Amino acid sequence: MTYTNKEMQVVMIARQIRDGQRVIVGTGLPLIGASLAKRTYAPRCCLLVESGMVDGRPMEAPTSVADLRFSQGASSLGETFRYFGLQNNTLRKKVIDIGFLGGAQVDPYGNLNSTSIGDYHHPAARFSGSGGANGIATFVDTVLIMQHQRRRFVEKVDYLTSPGWIDGPDGRRSRGLPAHCGPRAVVTDLGVMRFDEGTKRMFVAERYPGVTAEEIQRNTGFDIDVSRAVESRPPEPECLEILRRQLDPDRVYIGKN
Repeated sequence: MTYTNKEMQVVMIARQIRDGQRVIVGTGLPLIGASLAKRTYAPRCCLLVESGMVDGRPMEAPTSVADLRFSQGASSLGETFRYFGLQNNTLRKKVIDIGFLGGAQVDPYGNLNSTSIGDYHHPAARFSGSGGANGIATFVDTVLIMQHQRRRFVEKVDYLTSPGWIDGPDGRRSRGLPAHCGPRAVVTDLGVMRFDEGTKRMFVAERYPGVTAEEIQRNTGFDIDVSRAVESRPPEPECLEILRRQLDPDRVYIGKN
C-alpha cells in the first residue's frame, strides 16, 4: 500500500507506546497516534487527557481532548480540575510512563519552546505557552512531535518552555530537575530522532522509506548525526486501514492523498 509521510508519522507515534504503559496525550497527531496504538500495538495502554477522561478507547479519532468521542469505553470521566490534581500527584510519584509534547521550536537537547518567537518582550509571534507541558517535561519521559523544518529545529530555542536535557548529560541534575527522565524521541514527518546516551544530543535513529539522510540534515537548523539512521519499517496494511477507514475517515489529521 502507498502512504504519505504524515500517515507514517502517525504510525511511528503509535509505535512509541508500549503495551500496558500509562500515557498522557494532547490534541492533534499525538491523540490520533495514541488512538491507533490502542487499536493495534498497545491495546492495554492507558491514555489520559487533560479534559479528565481516562483510558478511552475511541472508535474514531477525537478532534480535541474535550471531544466526547474519547469517552468511548473510558474507565473514568472526571472534571478537568480533578484531572490536573491527579496529574500533579501522578507525575511526581512516577505513575505516568510517557507523555507526548509539541512546540514551535526544539534544540539539539530536546528543549522545547511553545511560548514565543524572537525577543520575549517584543516577540514576532506569541503562542499559548506551557499549559501542563512543563510539568510533564520535568517529571516524565517524553516523546516530542514536530514537523521537520529548519525554523523549528534550531541551535538554541528563543524561549525554554519545557526542559529537555538542557545542555548535556548533567544539564537536568545541575538545575535541580529529575535526571532519570527526559526526552526519548522526536517523531517528525521525515523520521525519528533519539538522544545519545552519553552526550544527550539528538541524532537521527530512523528515516522514513523514501527519505534520505541528506534531506533530514537539510531541514535541520543544526548539525545532526545521521550516521546511525536506519530505514523505518513501513506501516502495516492493517494499521493504514484502521487509520484511514475508522480513526480518520475525513482525513482531518492525515490529510488528502
